[in-house]
Amino acid sequence: MKKPHELAERLLGTTYESLDQRTQKVARHLAARQHIARNTAQEGDDNTTRGQRAADAVATFGGSWTFIALFGATLVAWVGLNSFVLAAGRSFDPYPYILLNLFLSTLAAIQAPIILMSQNRQAQKDRQVAEHDYEVNLKAELEIMLLHEKVDLVREKIDLQRSGAWAELLALQRQQLELLAALTEQRRPGA
Repeated sequence: MKKPHELAERLLGTTYESLDQRTQKVARHLAARQHIARNTAQEGDDNTTRGQRAADAVATFGGSWTFIALFGATLVAWVGLNSFVLAAGRSFDPYPYILLNLFLSTLAAIQAPIILMSQNRQAQKDRQVAEHDYEVNLKAELEIMLLHEKVDLVREKIDLQRSGAWAELLALQRQQLELLAALTEQRRPGA
């Protein structure tokens, strides 16, 4: 097993101490021959607070066709109730629907920061996934470099064996030629 310090210097061309924390982690995993991949989708959901889950639920519902349909139906019902069903004198929010505008403004004022909280959490998850992808990609790249080194060593060994075998074959062929020359010399008439 190789040490992370040796791998850092040989493969990355720098000292182990000068590497950032993630790259040091990759070097340790590579040296120990341990896998580094993990399921990042489950990590983010395990340690969320109730408020974060609520923000995600509000953002999910607020960005759905169900919300749009319910919101549109509520607006149509509000306008219909106050304009046509109730008598003009007895409606609780006559045209221009000031109470409805107040409710819509309140809804927008509350929903916007909740959606921003959810987006911030999603951005944090995306950063964690990107960092993990970097670690996996770096380890794969280093593993490939190690494999290239091994293949090159095997190729060199084979080339040396071949060159040694060729030299041996050439020596045998020279001996055979010398023997043939000696045999032909003995068979010549008058020799």
